[in-house]
Amino acid sequence: MRYILTITLLVITNLTFGQSNSEKETLISNPNYEKTLAKKLGGDDYGMKSYFLVILKTGTNTTTDKERIAESFRGHMDNINRLAKEGKLVVAGPLGENENKYRGIFILNNLKSLEEAKELLQTDLAIKNRLLDYEIFTWYGSAALPEYLPFIDKIWRSKP
Repeated sequence: MRYILTITLLVITNLTFGQSNSEKETLISNPNYEKTLAKKLGGDDYGMKSYFLVILKTGTNTTTDKERIAESFRGHMDNINRLAKEGKLVVAGPLGENENKYRGIFILNNLKSLEEAKELLQTDLAIKNRLLDYEIFTWYGSAALPEYLPFIDKIWRSKP
């Protein structure tokens, strides 16, 4: 009797949940999938990839030298533009006031290691001059994220 009950449960389970591999692939495959684009963007089977998320925060330098501060933040903006042109930065922007003294974020792209990301951050004059510091995390997001970059230059009226 146990044997018959076990076989019956297995058959019902297989009929309810079992599907062949080709049925599963048909159910979950994306009809809009573009293999060439996914490869170009470095996307995995889920259309995702790893980035480095950088949270910029107030640094340890408390200088009041307005000229040095202005020079450092001009260098900061120039560095952002350079990294974006090189395809190494896909998102950058300030954060509103907060209790953590977080100032902004970067999402770094096309880097092989945390060490490479840290070296790249040292090319930022505000970080180098310790007006900004950072926390860095590995982040898994859409490989399509860089695709918005060509539109940036078409939507701003005033350059910061």
